[in-house]
Amino acid sequence: MSLYGKNIGIALTGSFCTFDKVFKEVENLIDENANIYPIFSNNSQVINSRFGNAADFLNKMHYMTGNDPITTIEDAEPIGPKKYLDVLAIVPCTGNTLAKLANGITDTPVLMAAKAHLRNGKPLVISISTNDGLSMNLKNIGLVLNAKNIYFVPFGQDSPKDKPNSLVAHTNLLKDTIEQALEGKQIQPVIVSPY
Repeated sequence: MSLYGKNIGIALTGSFCTFDKVFKEVENLIDENANIYPIFSNNSQVINSRFGNAADFLNKMHYMTGNDPITTIEDAEPIGPKKYLDVLAIVPCTGNTLAKLANGITDTPVLMAAKAHLRNGKPLVISISTNDGLSMNLKNIGLVLNAKNIYFVPFGQDSPKDKPNSLVAHTNLLKDTIEQALEGKQIQPVIVSPY
């Protein structure tokens, strides 16, 4: 499937160690002539970490996409009634965001964007990145995997010896996952190892 002219929301949450991979995949989507609409969670727009400064990430996304990042719940809500996204991807999706999504909590711009987008019956793609994916968040992964119009980027354990509960998506499969999701299909296999 061609992504030419598709309107794709890219929502970033606070798994900062994955941001370099996310920006690379955004470039790939732009190369496919997709229109990218960035959305930042509260934490991803203010926390500076060893992986970079929040302001730099916001500026880079604006520069790459030509669109101002959505940074408030109020600005994310119109995604529903305006129906302008073809697909929304939460990449990376932290365990915290996943848990809230599974339980219907909409207290960040990313979660409001997801709620607003799902009400239109359009695909939501999850690119998981969580240290508790095989422990406390496993039940939330199960709930969300079973939800209508939600699709996962294939994922696996990123460090089975040192972090046996940690799961991270294979971000390089984001474009393929989006293409499948736009056709109403979950890319297979969902669980891929090693990372």
